[in-house]
Amino acid sequence: MARRITSAIAAAGLLLLGASCVFLLAAADGDGGAMRYNAMFNFGDSLSDTGNLCVNKSAAEELLLTFANPPYGMTYFGHPTCRCSDGRLVVDFLAQSLGLPFLPPSKLPGADFRKGANMAIVGATALDFDFLKSIGLGYPIWNNGAINVQLQWFRDLLPRVCGGPQSCRPYLARSLFLLGSIGGNDYNAMLFFGFNVSRARSYAPNVVDNIAAALERLIELGAVDIVVPGTLPIGCVALYLTILPSRDKSDYDEHGCLKPLNDLVMYHNSLLQDRLNRARARHGPAARIMYADYYAYAMDMLRDPARFGFTTPVAACCGAGGGPYNFQLDARCGMKGATACGDPWRHESWDGVHPTEAVNRLVADGWLKGPYCHPPILQ
Repeated sequence: MARRITSAIAAAGLLLLGASCVFLLAAADGDGGAMRYNAMFNFGDSLSDTGNLCVNKSAAEELLLTFANPPYGMTYFGHPTCRCSDGRLVVDFLAQSLGLPFLPPSKLPGADFRKGANMAIVGATALDFDFLKSIGLGYPIWNNGAINVQLQWFRDLLPRVCGGPQSCRPYLARSLFLLGSIGGNDYNAMLFFGFNVSRARSYAPNVVDNIAAALERLIELGAVDIVVPGTLPIGCVALYLTILPSRDKSDYDEHGCLKPLNDLVMYHNSLLQDRLNRARARHGPAARIMYADYYAYAMDMLRDPARFGFTTPVAACCGAGGGPYNFQLDARCGMKGATACGDPWRHESWDGVHPTEAVNRLVADGWLKGPYCHPPILQ
């Protein structure tokens, strides 16, 4: 029974956020986004997985595949697509805005990857699985595809996309790379399996180091323009509020968010921005490195939901009616007993873990045009 509860917590948690996203962009002719890039290649976790875990179902526990069931996908696709939302993800909106097709999962047999591929997979971490094992977190659910594994998947695809290293460099320089979100599951693994916030915080430099190392590897392959978003305010997410409640009322802010968890995220984001500043100094004009502020955008939506068209900032649209956040671990969205609200566009949270399509649309727009990306992608 204990193992099942542990798996359930992880199954919900690993679907969550990552710590940072890196977009690698190349300048092109024209002022708009359409046909600006050759292709887009994405790395990350459940915030941007468009089907890799479902392609490889044999490697996943059934407990992890609730997002392959209705009502996931109801808003745009009309059926589940293995995206952790009611519709499109940020990566989908970016692709559409840039005149590119939706990214096929990199593990999809026979797919055409010349316009892009998606290496992201549910449960992905920034830290390697061996490192997680060394600190007592070697649960198989965190072994779906760490960022170094995804980078290898990408290298394996390159001969089918652009040929050899010399022909690939100019091609990749005119492609969009999204590295993230990645890293959130590292904190999930720690916080849901016994680490307190202080101990999880001590590993933030390791998480950020791996993200920064992945960034360097992509630049070495030929990536040019780079956008790196920070992570979301996990202290305002229904999953965390349900699983990690505090008896100390002073731990909550005026919006009902857990301050210690958000402090962890702000620390992570500050470390990440420091690493990006160092990368800018090292690469100069050879790399355009941009920071996309996921945290600030999400907090703005939480503080003033009506400004963005929302009525429900924290409670899930899809759930079984459990507690103040419509979130129950054993009756999550996609499981028996859970149903979706009739107005997901009014909710910020789809399933108590992931954003709705409405939020994803706004995030993508805020990164493409500003003001939540510095500088904006399309500047």
